[in-house]
Amino acid sequence: MKVAVAGSVGLDHLMTFPGKFTDSFVEGSLSSISLSFLVDGLDVRRGGTGANIAFGMGALGLRPLLISAVGKDWAEYNTWLTQHGVDTKHCKISTKAHTATFVVTTDSALNQIASFYPGAMSEAREINLEEIIKKEGDIDLIVISPDDPEAMVAHSETAKKLKIPFAADPSQQLARMEGEDIKKLVTGARYLFLNEYELALIMQKTGWSDAELFDQVQVRVVTLGSKGAIVEEHGQPNISVGVPAEKAKVDPTGVGDSFRSGFLAGLSWGLNHERCAQIGSMVATFCIETKGTQEYVFDKQTFMSRFEETYGAQAANDVTNFISPQMG
Repeated sequence: MKVAVAGSVGLDHLMTFPGKFTDSFVEGSLSSISLSFLVDGLDVRRGGTGANIAFGMGALGLRPLLISAVGKDWAEYNTWLTQHGVDTKHCKISTKAHTATFVVTTDSALNQIASFYPGAMSEAREINLEEIIKKEGDIDLIVISPDDPEAMVAHSETAKKLKIPFAADPSQQLARMEGEDIKKLVTGARYLFLNEYELALIMQKTGWSDAELFDQVQVRVVTLGSKGAIVEEHGQPNISVGVPAEKAKVDPTGVGDSFRSGFLAGLSWGLNHERCAQIGSMVATFCIETKGTQEYVFDKQTFMSRFEETYGAQAANDVTNFISPQMG
């Protein structure tokens, strides 16, 4: 199964605040906020939703096609992704802008305050997805993850025009998108990926009820944080999947992206949705235990030992033949 991932590439500036943000909020004064948090840690890491998803799939032994607009500072990042199994030949390199930058501060309760500078990502609307598909030949699934909103809608329309199955993953960009554009993006999707908050936000912005939203797609995957994930498919019973016990909660950034990586890997291997969600949850656990969105590593023995401990021998037996001896 050939998967193309359209989405942002960025650099993450990750900071940690030793206290809780909420301790600095004054009731009755939230309409005018001027706060500065003294942080005690800073890491600069590779990120961007498209790149994170593609990296995770590459770490699982697949070769996803990444479609993104990147900055003139792309060379080093490109080498990293290529070394980890990602096909980057169709990334559009800007001649004037730097790669998108994400700045996030995480407090001791894992609450986050973040800002995002789009940079070269704004040029994603100039990408001709139809031309790329013609050059590549058959693509079995296009993942439309957070990117320039205009590009996201255009990619969705192209996928529908060419009758190529696509997965809609609007996540962080829901805050920027209007209801009508969200409808255009989501309608007709084979898969829709959301977390609980994003599910509520998409209904608020579109005016759709929960049932009406579900009717627009074939399969809806809702991640529930520490409670796991639910996979809803028309005509099938809902599938609830828990998460493996993590060794530490180091950094939640990119956990949703890594879940998608594992889920998409399972689809590529022809596994059922329960196994897909279980693989996604396992990869997400490795991610939350690691600082950075593309820094987790694991080998087959470690992966399968923890996977079987959580999901049982039958699940492990279904998955083990697809897991490479050296991964991550």
